[in-house]
Parts: sequence; C-alpha cells; structure tokens
Amino acid sequence: MFYFRNNKTLLGGAFTTVELIFHAVVRNVRSQHSNAVVAIVRSIVQVLALVLVFYLIMSFMGARVAKVRGDLVLYLLSGVYLFLVHIKSVKQVAGVGVGNNPMMLHSPMNMMVMILATSFGILYTMLVTLFVILFLYHVAVAPLVIEEPGAAFVMVLLSWFTGCAVGLVFMALNPWFPTTASILTTLYRRLNMIFSGKMVLGNALGGFMLTMFAWNPLFHIIDQCRGFVFRNYYPRNSSWEYAVWVGVAVLMIGLLAVFYTKKHVSQSWGARR
Repeated sequence: MFYFRNNKTLLGGAFTTVELIFHAVVRNVRSQHSNAVVAIVRSIVQVLALVLVFYLIMSFMGARVAKVRGDLVLYLLSGVYLFLVHIKSVKQVAGVGVGNNPMMLHSPMNMMVMILATSFGILYTMLVTLFVILFLYHVAVAPLVIEEPGAAFVMVLLSWFTGCAVGLVFMALNPWFPTTASILTTLYRRLNMIFSGKMVLGNALGGFMLTMFAWNPLFHIIDQCRGFVFRNYYPRNSSWEYAVWVGVAVLMIGLLAVFYTKKHVSQSWGARR
C-alpha cells in the first residue's frame, strides 16, 4: 500500500488489474461473514426461505403452475432467484461509495477495480448458491429438466448485469443527494417485489396489466427465462433484447455519472451531516 508497481507492458498491467480484482472479490465475499462458506450458506438459506414462502402461498391458494406444465419449485426458483440476483446487485453496487471508500486509500486500487470486484463478488456468491440448490434438489427430491440450460443461464447473467447497471446510477447519485438516493434505491427494490413478474407470466397479462410490468427489464428477463426453462411456454409479451439495450444504456449513464462524481466529490461534503 506504500508504493505503486509500474507495469512496463500492457500485458503486465492487465495481469496486475486481474490480480487486484481477484483479491478485492475475495475481500468482498469475506466481508459478508468471517467464514466465506457461511456467507454462501446464508445466501442459500435466503433463497430457499423465499421460495418456501411462495410455495406455501400457492399451495394454500390451490394455484397451479400458472398454466405452465412443469415443476412448481422450478417455476418459483426461475422467478425468485433472478429477482434476488438483480436486487442484490443493485444494493451492493450502490453501496460501494465514490471517493470515500477506505479501500481507495491503497495505492493500486481504483474505482473500476472496486466496481468490478463488488459485481463479481455478488455474482460468485449467487452462482454457487444456484448450483448447490439445483444439485441438492435434483439428487434428493426430483430430477430437474431444463429445456435450454445455456440460454437460461444467460438470463441469470443478464439479470446480474442490469442490476449492476442500475446500482451504478444510485452509486453516483449518493454523494450528491444521500437521502434521496437511499429512498430511490429502496423504492426501486420495493417496486420490483411487485412488478418483476416473478409470480406471473407475461402471456397471462392483459393490455392494462402488461403496461404496468413492461417498463421493467427484470420482468422481460424472468419471462424469457421461463421460456427457456419450460418446454411448452413461449413468451410473446417480453423480449430479452429490450433488457439488453436498457442495461447498456443505464450502464453508460451510470459510468459517466460515477466518474463525473469522482472528479468533484469531497470528503468535506459529509461534514455537516
């Protein structure tokens, strides 16, 4: 931390950056708990608890798998898991902080390394959670059949990508308006509890109801994911291309805002708070 290693080649600089990101990812995962395994177990329990709650609700109401012939747990998991990946990505990236993060005092660190480390940290935790849950359910309960696992996995990555992009916008807004940014972050997460479409199908929504969900890229991702998971569901009212373009646009806006804020932010802004 007391010197900066100057790389003479572009390849050396790339390896140094990758090394920094790796150590920052490890630190990010370990920051959730002193034991990294316990941190992953906590994530698994959180996903299972939410799936169990919705499973009990649908069981008591006598609802079927929303007109999709398939495993009810897989239907719930395809919505709940993508919702948690998106929401956690928003929360973690928005909480990085611009200019006032203690890790920025170390000479090799920079803002991009911190953003990438936080993003990949939450992705690593959630992917391990997904693989453990699917393996245990497949072995202990019932065989799982996913029609297009590769495309479904891409939807998982897309939910993570869009969540990180939205988190960047809130991250840049926080030093300027901390209270407002906190309220907007909470409001966005609460809106996704309803309008993410984790409990409904896009094909089952009418015109008025569809307009209430169609603005949300997470709704399109979840609906498209179910089209890849189940053989007999063909999503007509959603598009994964919409989520991609919205994610790219929000990412560009977030990066511009983050680096503009980093250029002007000062530790003295928080003195009166």
